[in-house]
Amino acid sequence: MADTDARTPPPHLILVGLPGVGKTTIGRAAARKLGREFLDFDQEIERRSGMDVREIFRQKGEEHFREMEFALTQELSATGGMVLSPGGGWITQQRSVELLRSAGRIIYLRASPEAVARRLRRVETRPLLAGRDPVVALRELYQKRQALYETADTVLDTESLARQQLIAKVVELASTMK
Repeated sequence: MADTDARTPPPHLILVGLPGVGKTTIGRAAARKLGREFLDFDQEIERRSGMDVREIFRQKGEEHFREMEFALTQELSATGGMVLSPGGGWITQQRSVELLRSAGRIIYLRASPEAVARRLRRVETRPLLAGRDPVVALRELYQKRQALYETADTVLDTESLARQQLIAKVVELASTMK
């Protein structure tokens, strides 16, 4: 029986939070330390579609993007062991969250909209923020999503922990999961 357990991949680590909170940065570094694969949903959807997220939103709409996100989530629910960075709005898709919750642990990288706005470098690449005051747009997203983010298995406050501390916490969480 131990042989079967050894081949079963560990649960996914799924980093959620506002756009620009650091999901990709923290996730990529944690995956490297853990020797796991890392997948950024937006980058994977862009690769598969041949379009950037901004173009998908503009040409096909947010609903189409969410369907692409759900299809990717379905694929990932049959695997394990990865560090995943879904887009900021992934958490609003209950069916997606339910699929991955059983195959992973959700980690909420929490930061205030103001803190995230200070960190953002390229607002124009983010379809739900482009052309708007980033603080106002982030506050609106935060109000809509906060309760959903708070349902995560673990919450890490990105304003009180430095980047290396956040990476270490994600790595530590992985070591406690089987």
